[in-house]
Amino acid sequence: MAEEDTKVDAELQPCDDNEDPTQTPGYKPPAQKSVAEIEQLDQDDESLVKYKKQLLGQLDGVTDEGGNNVLVKQMIFRTDGREDITIDLTGDVSKLKQKPIVIKEGVEYCIVIKFRVQREIVAGLRYYQETFRKGIKVDKSSFMVGSYGPKTEFQEYTTKKDEAPKGMIARGHYTIKSKFFDDDKNIYLEWEWSFDIKKDWE
Repeated sequence: MAEEDTKVDAELQPCDDNEDPTQTPGYKPPAQKSVAEIEQLDQDDESLVKYKKQLLGQLDGVTDEGGNNVLVKQMIFRTDGREDITIDLTGDVSKLKQKPIVIKEGVEYCIVIKFRVQREIVAGLRYYQETFRKGIKVDKSSFMVGSYGPKTEFQEYTTKKDEAPKGMIARGHYTIKSKFFDDDKNIYLEWEWSFDIKKDWE
């Protein structure tokens, strides 16, 4: 499914479980700084001042809804030739896996995450998911989303296209455990959802 990927093949092999999605070997995240501290840094460097202005945007009037600095709003399943399937992540996410979406085998698709950063710049946002079939982990994917400044509007991250499993053995029910977190291991949302792979969309 992207950077770190183990495909579901026709025999549905179990997925290696040794990887910690919150760890990148040899990588040490930078110390977290507030917006005010960042604005005061490198005042004499025009290019950095311009970059910071782009990242921070217009801070005055940015809506603060309370709660986490990053609010994960929606997850969208997107494939060519079909309407987007939108999953609301603002309510009780514990029931999402009870309503599986139907996916036609072999289609290309991507996942879109809509979110808001509302107070401080967040560094190294990541989206991670694990896919299970009959209780066995058969796939895992880790996506680097990036660093974002506060903004009232939704911001979006779209994964690279992937292909749904296909073949008679691959058809059936799958459960996905998703996580949205940052370099400082702040977990902004964890949720479970599910899909059913079928021969067609119905």
